[in-house]
Amino acid sequence: MNLVHYLGKQTLGVLACYQQGKVVMHICGVYPRTNNALRVFFPKGHALAVGDFATLHLDNRTGVDQFDANISVYRASYKGRVAEVDEDWVLLEPRECQVMYGLSCVLDIRAPDYHYPQDTREERAVPFTPLDALPETEHHDFTNKVGVLVTMAQEQPHTTVLAFLSSVDNDVFLITFPETFKSRQLKRNPHCFFAMDERSHYTFERAIEWNYTLIEGDAYLIPPHNPLFEQVREAFIHKNPWEMAFFLREDLEMYHIKSRQLVCPGSRQAVVTA
Repeated sequence: MNLVHYLGKQTLGVLACYQQGKVVMHICGVYPRTNNALRVFFPKGHALAVGDFATLHLDNRTGVDQFDANISVYRASYKGRVAEVDEDWVLLEPRECQVMYGLSCVLDIRAPDYHYPQDTREERAVPFTPLDALPETEHHDFTNKVGVLVTMAQEQPHTTVLAFLSSVDNDVFLITFPETFKSRQLKRNPHCFFAMDERSHYTFERAIEWNYTLIEGDAYLIPPHNPLFEQVREAFIHKNPWEMAFFLREDLEMYHIKSRQLVCPGSRQAVVTA
C-alpha cells in the first residue's frame, strides 16, 4: 500500500516551511506517487530549493461535508525534503509520514536516515486568554467540522487536523489534551497558524486557495474557572453532538487562538521564535 491508495492521485494540501527565519504557508495541488513522493504545484509560485524541509497536511476529504466521531477520512502529516524544483512545481521525498484513519495508523513511512529530532526548548505556561465570554461565532463555518493547526516544531513545522470553533473576528477555539504533540509544541512556542478547511463548499476544480482560510495567531489557554470554558464546551457539543464524551473529559485543554492577521498563501509572515 502507498499514499496513492489512500489519498488518490490528486488532492489539496496545506504546506508549511521555514525560510530565512520566517514561516511560509502555501495551499497546493498535490499529486502523490506510488513511491510515496509528492509532486506539488504552487499556483502562486514558491521559493523552495533542493534540500529544504516542508511539511504538508494531506487528506482525502474533498466532497465530504460531515464526519462521524471516528474521523472516517484518511489524513496525514507529511514531513518531506525537496528533491527537485521545476518552476511552480517541486518534488518532495518523504522523511516521515503516518497516514491515519480514525484513530489507527494505516501506513507508516520513514526514510532510513530519519530520526525524530530532539527538541531542547523549554516548555512554558501558556498565558491565559483575555476573553471571558464567547464572541459571536462564525455561522459560515458551522458546517466545517475540522481545520489544520500548524505549530512551530523546531526542525520543520508540524501539522495536525482537529475540530474547531471560529468567531466573526477570526478567533479560533480548540480542544486537545496535555499529552499531545500539538499541546507540547504550543507550550514551547504559542505562535501558530490555522487553516479553515472549506471543502464542504468548494471543490478541486475551483481556485485552489478558495478552499481554505489561513489565520496567523497566538495560543492562549482557557482555564476551567473562566466562564468562557463552559461556553466553548457547550458550543462544541452543539456543533458535534456525537463527540460529547470527548468534550466532557476532565483532563481536556482548551485553547483560544487569537488572530494576528489573515495570511496570503506564499507570503513570509513572521519570525520564528523559540
